[in-house]
Amino acid sequence: QVQLVESGGGLVQPGGSLRLSCAASASIFTIYAMGWYRQAPGKQRELVATITRGGITNYADSVKGRFTISRDNVKNMVYLQMTGLKLEDTAVYYCNANMLGDGSAWGQGTQVTVSS
Repeated sequence: QVQLVESGGGLVQPGGSLRLSCAASASIFTIYAMGWYRQAPGKQRELVATITRGGITNYADSVKGRFTISRDNVKNMVYLQMTGLKLEDTAVYYCNANMLGDGSAWGQGTQVTVSS
């Protein structure tokens, strides 16, 4: 099964930007959808953004217009460009691979903290 490793998290001020990266251990070319989810302290994990193998994207309403998901099927990478960060974006961000009938895979997560 594909293994995922996230990177790029950190501490940023409100209004700042970060780019998260997710490296896959195997080809993502045929994976139905790749996505980013996040979990804030005391809250359930929630969808942030997904991108299908055909390039169709979907975003949570809370991040539309601020975050952009992309995938590089050659490098087996998935990215989340985050701009206009808000305090409420603080969370652990997880990369996900949705392989439909073959299940899904999760990374270990990367912390994003938005604070002044």
